[in-house]
Amino acid sequence: MWLPTLLKAIEGDMRTEGLRISAEDIYSINHSSLKDAVVLFGGGCTAEVVSTQGLILTNHHCGHSFIQQHSSMEHNYLRDGFSAATLADELPSPGLTATFIVRMEDVTGRMQSAFTPGMQEPDREEAARRLGDSIVREAVGGTGMKAVVKPFNYGNSWYLIVSETFSDIRLVCAPPSGIGKFGGDTDNWMWPRQTGDFSVFRIYASPENAPADYHVENVPFVPRHSLPIALDGVKPGDFTMIFGFPGNTQRYLPSFAVSQVMDVLDPLRIEMRTASLQVIDAARLTSEQAKLQYASKQSRISNGWKKWIGEVRGLKELDAVGVKLAQERAFNARAAGKPEYEPVLGQLAGLYKEYLPYATARELYAEFVYMGPEFLRFSQGYNKLVAQHQELRKAGKLDAEVARLREAAQGYFRNYIPAVDRDVFKALLPIYRKHAGPALSPDALKVIDSRYAGSTDRYADAVFSKSIFTDPARLYGALDHFSPAVAKRMAKDPAYELVQALTTAFLEDVRPRHTEIGDSIEDAMRTFSRGLMELFPEKTWWPDANSTLRLSYGRVEGAEPRDGIIYKPFTTLEGVMEKNDPDDPDFNVPAKLMELYKAKDYGRYGQDGEMPVCFLASLHTTGGNSGSPVLNGRGELVGINFDRTWESTMSDILFDPAKCRNISVDIRYVLFVMDKYLGAGRLVDEMQLATTAGEVPLIPLPVHR
Repeated sequence: MWLPTLLKAIEGDMRTEGLRISAEDIYSINHSSLKDAVVLFGGGCTAEVVSTQGLILTNHHCGHSFIQQHSSMEHNYLRDGFSAATLADELPSPGLTATFIVRMEDVTGRMQSAFTPGMQEPDREEAARRLGDSIVREAVGGTGMKAVVKPFNYGNSWYLIVSETFSDIRLVCAPPSGIGKFGGDTDNWMWPRQTGDFSVFRIYASPENAPADYHVENVPFVPRHSLPIALDGVKPGDFTMIFGFPGNTQRYLPSFAVSQVMDVLDPLRIEMRTASLQVIDAARLTSEQAKLQYASKQSRISNGWKKWIGEVRGLKELDAVGVKLAQERAFNARAAGKPEYEPVLGQLAGLYKEYLPYATARELYAEFVYMGPEFLRFSQGYNKLVAQHQELRKAGKLDAEVARLREAAQGYFRNYIPAVDRDVFKALLPIYRKHAGPALSPDALKVIDSRYAGSTDRYADAVFSKSIFTDPARLYGALDHFSPAVAKRMAKDPAYELVQALTTAFLEDVRPRHTEIGDSIEDAMRTFSRGLMELFPEKTWWPDANSTLRLSYGRVEGAEPRDGIIYKPFTTLEGVMEKNDPDDPDFNVPAKLMELYKAKDYGRYGQDGEMPVCFLASLHTTGGNSGSPVLNGRGELVGINFDRTWESTMSDILFDPAKCRNISVDIRYVLFVMDKYLGAGRLVDEMQLATTAGEVPLIPLPVHR
């Protein structure tokens, strides 16, 4: 996962592998380059610009919540798909942003000047914040752009990242779930895969082509660069590269930390989410309404759940702990006699042992309060009203706060089924109590034993029947007649009391020590990672992913992940039809797609009588790479990354080039669905379609600023 500023150092190797353009064509601050067509989509995905009118492609699952936002029982765009006939029909998506990277600059030397030997981690963080803020002001003052100074390699290096964010993003086109989510959770993280995981949005700007909030006078954004489309696709062995915003990797973790992930933390998360999914999946089978209401929630929970299952399995198959132990023996051998590095692994072993109970408690709190029953975090949102209503009234802001909460409640209850949430609560509460232990769980839960004879079900029923936060009519009544007396009753509400108790226990008993030990681990890992780079200069070291722009390169290729199993590198529309099952919502193929298949009506997008759908490549990806452009050696778009194989989920910790494969939807399938299925040929006409005939080079677009 290379920083784009460092590509010139490996340009020769990339050219040997099949790159046909220069490192300057990939990343430049002097002229338009590939980086100018890659955007951070929302807070955690990637998208790419594919037209001179600001059209962007990303994954269906990245745009899922915004597609759901525009869906209703009358216009169910998740189920049926959506295609705007004209610019005027494109749908504003409040809260969605698209961020371009303007430049990245190594400021390590300046940042290191802020630190002194022996500086404690909180003091170091404060010094970094002050100097970083100064560097940011110097870099973007008066430009309207944003910037951040971010640490890499545990703070051994620092980069200034200048960006430009657009906030008027509109939904343009999306396939039906039978294409965009084909295979559902059954196929998630799996191969073979036949998912048309894409959606289409457009960036709008002011008439001056500058970022602007939504306004009817905004116009399609003119980018510095848009990606040409490789209509000829790719074949096995072809060079590919991926450009995007990978979120988090942990490749430097020592053996004892990897063991904790495998044996404690991942199994805990899996247990919690398995219980939630059993309830939610059963509810979604009861009605189309419930299926729609819990679509995004189910996806949000299940994605990590299945990933962690694969991660544990992959780490065990690779003997990750054994691999790390071997690395540590080699480290200790070279660190012998070097006081800076010799003791660091022993220090880390002691710190991680002390850290584990607090890390466990933190995961429990996060899974229970933020990924578990919704009423907990919903009632938590009333803390300001309950605790500060007198101050709000004196400041003349009480009515506005009540109105805000009422509007938020309407959106919340739109996709809420109390019985489902109650059953999720019942499923998770015993797991929370089992793992939290009395020392790190709130005293409020002792009432289960003293008043409800140890029955978590009886306690859950009582909380739900008495709370106003599970009943829209009662909550709206309280908001409509809000008073100090109502605030007092809210403070005593069992749901509100419970989430306050859980949060207080976490903030007072868990987080301080968790942070303190974590700071010590950060300091020791800074030394350890620096030692690895200094003591093993013959190896390649890149900084862990941290949601910054990165490039990885490899090849289109299948894999043999386990004995007797062979993954071919491509799937086709024939595989969609083979999986078709009208009785299984994950594999229910739309009738129109079957008609196009039977007629072999693939237009210019098919190849040799087949319709390519997905392909594998040996590109290093992780969360955040969803929606990333997969490019050929000429910088043309050949696919949109959306997943990894199950055997690859351990790659956040240990990357195995023989096993690890990313999964992309073939750009030809994207165009086929847009044109032939959705009738969105106008969008294809916006794009620059390239073929290998004549070896079309990457041609930078003129700067429009």
